[in-house]
Amino acid sequence: MSAANEALAVSAQGEALGQPGGRSAKEGKAVKRLRPPAAKSVGWALVQAARLHRARVGDRLAELDLFAGQEQVVQALAAAGSMTMGDLAATLRVRPPTASKTISRLAALGFVERRAEAGDGRIVRVRLTESGLAKAAAIERIWDEVEAELLEDFDNKERRRLRKLLRRVARNLAEAAGVSGHDEVDHEMDGEIDDEEEALLGPIASDAVAQSS
Repeated sequence: MSAANEALAVSAQGEALGQPGGRSAKEGKAVKRLRPPAAKSVGWALVQAARLHRARVGDRLAELDLFAGQEQVVQALAAAGSMTMGDLAATLRVRPPTASKTISRLAALGFVERRAEAGDGRIVRVRLTESGLAKAAAIERIWDEVEAELLEDFDNKERRRLRKLLRRVARNLAEAAGVSGHDEVDHEMDGEIDDEEEALLGPIASDAVAQSS
């Protein structure tokens, strides 16, 4: 009997049993219950959400002839204006050869340019070209659009709460791994005020607290 005929026979048997593919009711129920061992963990949900977000951003970046990861270099240069390769690698928390390889690819696309430091030709600074600046603006729009998709149906209170919880998760993992740099980000964001706090303080008082932090 051919493979195709075997498949048809199994399907027919399944219909007789009331289950697709020849499975008994008991077998079908068992298969339906199968799920990853860590499916109920917060870490699992975080990984799945991060993968979906990365894939979505990657699809949008492809429209700009960029690969996932390259947009971080463009955004860093857009914010700093120009950077040395060492500063760029430190900002992105990657090894200098990795940053250099990415810059070479972006330079080949005409998005960045490298120039020797005035007064010291040994130091090379990298900056965006006009085309690169246009890409940076497009990347910003993509992040805003994907952010809107990500947080659809979330109110402001839920968004703030989620952001704070994710920062706490990142801080906990950073401390466990001995990675520095997250405390500075947390400190910068400490001025955020929850809806409940704003309701208690009032708009004028809450604005004063945010400005003083």
